Formats: sequence, C-alpha cells, structure tokens
Amino acid sequence: MPRVLIGFVRAIEAMNRAIGRVAMYLIFALIGVLLWSSVSKVAFLPSLWTLETAQFVMVAYYILGGPYSIQLGSNVRMDLFYGNWTVRQKAWVDAFTVLFLMFYLGVLLYGALGSLAYSMGYFGMQPLDYFAEFFGALLTGGIDGAAEKLGFLERSSTAWRPMLWPIKLVLAFGIFLMILQTLAELIKDIGRIRGVEI
Repeated sequence: MPRVLIGFVRAIEAMNRAIGRVAMYLIFALIGVLLWSSVSKVAFLPSLWTLETAQFVMVAYYILGGPYSIQLGSNVRMDLFYGNWTVRQKAWVDAFTVLFLMFYLGVLLYGALGSLAYSMGYFGMQPLDYFAEFFGALLTGGIDGAAEKLGFLERSSTAWRPMLWPIKLVLAFGIFLMILQTLAELIKDIGRIRGVEI
C-alpha cells in the first residue's frame, strides 16, 4: 500500500477521532440544556431557546460523532454469516457496502449544501456555484465582501427564531467527515483484500 494512502487514512482517522471525542462531550451540554428546561418550567422562567438548542446540540452530537462511530465499527450490522467469514471475505463485503454508503452520503451532502446555501440567502444558483462565489468574496473582500453575498438569513419559525445556517453548516461538515471516513475504510478494506493491514 502506498505511503500516501496510509498517511491519508491515518490523518483522517486522527481528525475524526479528535472531533468524535469532542462531540461526545456535547452530551454534557445537552444534559445542561434539558436540565435548565425542566427547572425553568417549574420556576416559570422564560425558556424559548431550550427546545431548539437541545435539538441543535443533538444534531451536532450525532453527526459529528458519526465518522468516529464508523471508524470504531460500532455501527449496527446484521450478522448472520459475516462473523464466520475470513478477514479477506469480510473486506470484500465491507468494500462493496462502503461504495453504496459513499454514494448515499454524497447525495446527502449535496442536499445539505443546497439547504445550507438556501439558509444563507442564495437565489437561483446551484449550491456549489454559490459557495464558490461566497468564498471567493471572502478571500478577496474579507468579511465585508462575503457579507454582501448573504441574502436573507433563514430563521426558525418558532418564537425564538434562531438562524438555521449554523446547524446546517455543522450538518454538511459532519456528512463531509463521514465521506472522508468511509473513503479511509475503503482504502483499509482494499488493503485487507491484498493482505496488508493498515
């Protein structure tokens, strides 16, 4: 296996391990938000923000922890025959299923980017074209240039009305990390098929 691929796999796994561990600590933020929500209801304190904040933290917790879960192999698998197969046979099956997962995640990422672009105010452009213009304006004109590319900022329809682009950004970033991790898994499976453990 080329050193470049081995380095790529190790870098992706180190990044997803670090992000996954940080995401695990988001559970404490979620507990705090839910605890405050319970206390505020009893004490009749305003807590418009608690429900949506809890939902946003849960999305971040699951989506940023997903790549680490894939790395650890802690995803749910139906094991009727798989446990009795050799390492090479398992690698063939895993490589085959990873290709489907990568296709699914690619479609999901495209949809997430479209939703994010909509939340940031694009009109009538393809999401990738919008982001190319947005980041081009950010690089050439700084924050002021990028701010000109923002249209309306989509907000939740609840009384609190938070902007939705931050959570949609986390969602798109998490899906991108999952794609990178599944690519690393595919490289490891190809290595196992060839008899090399990465």
